[in-house]
Amino acid sequence: MPGFDPLLGLSRPSNAALYRRECLSHECPKQIHEIKDFLLTARRKDAKSVKIKKNKDNVKFKVRCSRYLYTLVITDKEKADKLKQSLPPGLAVKELK
Repeated sequence: MPGFDPLLGLSRPSNAALYRRECLSHECPKQIHEIKDFLLTARRKDAKSVKIKKNKDNVKFKVRCSRYLYTLVITDKEKADKLKQSLPPGLAVKELK
């Protein structure tokens, strides 16, 4: 790992420091809080696919764009069904367990 040298006494970076570094790059997902913003993101040209994860308490919609993975969490099952029907038809939709 860069910066690790036992002779000089330099220690390795902590896991939290590595996580912060990853989040500053393009690997960290982004959360969207509004349904309208999520639909606009899903209609973008670089949107590749949508994954729908249904849990006991909520439904998560995850749209993969070229740089980020955008997530929307919905607690109302009826709104989730309406959103699923409102997704663009050309977008690959995968339902997760």
